[in-house]
Amino acid sequence: MARLVMKFGGTSVGSIERMEKVAHLVNCEVDAGHQVAVVVSAMAGETDRLIALVDEASGKRRDGPLNRAEYDAVVATGEQVSSGLVALTLRRLGVEARSWAGWQLPIATDGAHGSARILDIDPALLTAALDAGSVAVITGFQGITSDRRVTTLGRGGSDTSAVAVAAALKADRCDIYTDVDGVYTTDPRIVQSARKLDKISYEEMLEMASLGAKVLQTRSVELAMVHKVPLRVVSSFVDNPDHTAGTLVCDEDEIMENQIVSGITYSRDEARVNLLQVQDKPGVAATIFGALADANINVDMIVQNVSRSATQTNMTFTVKESDLGQAIAVLEAKRDAIGYTDLTSDSKVAKVSVVGVGMRSHAGTAKTMFDALAGKGINIQVISTSEIKISVLIDESYTELALRTLHAAYGLDALPG
Repeated sequence: MARLVMKFGGTSVGSIERMEKVAHLVNCEVDAGHQVAVVVSAMAGETDRLIALVDEASGKRRDGPLNRAEYDAVVATGEQVSSGLVALTLRRLGVEARSWAGWQLPIATDGAHGSARILDIDPALLTAALDAGSVAVITGFQGITSDRRVTTLGRGGSDTSAVAVAAALKADRCDIYTDVDGVYTTDPRIVQSARKLDKISYEEMLEMASLGAKVLQTRSVELAMVHKVPLRVVSSFVDNPDHTAGTLVCDEDEIMENQIVSGITYSRDEARVNLLQVQDKPGVAATIFGALADANINVDMIVQNVSRSATQTNMTFTVKESDLGQAIAVLEAKRDAIGYTDLTSDSKVAKVSVVGVGMRSHAGTAKTMFDALAGKGINIQVISTSEIKISVLIDESYTELALRTLHAAYGLDALPG
């Protein structure tokens, strides 16, 4: 007998018909003798509907800042509806089940409404319910503060809820059911030869999630890696998936032989900022990036180049395209303190990354990337590296060509399907 956590996203619980499919999948695990906790998202589109109601009721755009605590109180109700309906559907199949809200367990969080972080989960009530033979259907995405206010964890927070519950229960595995059947070497909508990976390491999945892959939420992978929770990504639209279906996210040493590169990711939500002829003196970088941090603007790729003058330098970095306007405003307000002569930007760029733990022990990975892109006439604007990834910034019109080219260059086309 295993103890499992099964998480279902918004598309998987998007209608009563789909909830019946979810109940069937859960029932299969119960019939196999396993203890099961289920974590659910709100029905597809429900969170957006609730956010629109909050905006309308609060007059957000007219009356100043939104009250984040009341925002959470409303938006968290989407998951409560899903958990109750899934529990009812399970009971109709003869499966003993009950719904649990985050505050009932409780899932304790900090007070950062709208983007709270989980501090602790007391597993006592859940463990007792599972030991008694009941399926626990838990609201994802939400928790409660020490002063008894409901919080939400931010977009994709139900993945994080599921991993946290699995860690608290010391579950044998956490299955993330979604509308894709696993983690692919790259986006199969762009590269037809993309292959599903049977296994991928936590580190690789974390890099891929942070670099544009949409399969898992970054915080959930971080949590799984810290607590050594095996994650399985599997489709909720296939019949009777067994334990070998989907993609297992696990420790690197559980993978018999690693590819040099496991995947190619991309992100189009990028913009490049250039600060020209910045005064080359101590504290300038702190002024630039401190001001952006104070405005909650994340900076990614950073390159500092030598200028024509010995006392000046050029600074290039990237931000999310959605943050570009605010970033420019912040930098223009700090122009005198920074001391640059010109600011230029480009939002027609994309970041393409190769990821693989095999890079640690193989030389020439970067050369392969640069040669392949050069062979297709694709210019590299910015380069950023870590121990297991290389990212480049290119003109966005070359994104799909770059993905297909790199997929082939690293031999991923030839992986068994």
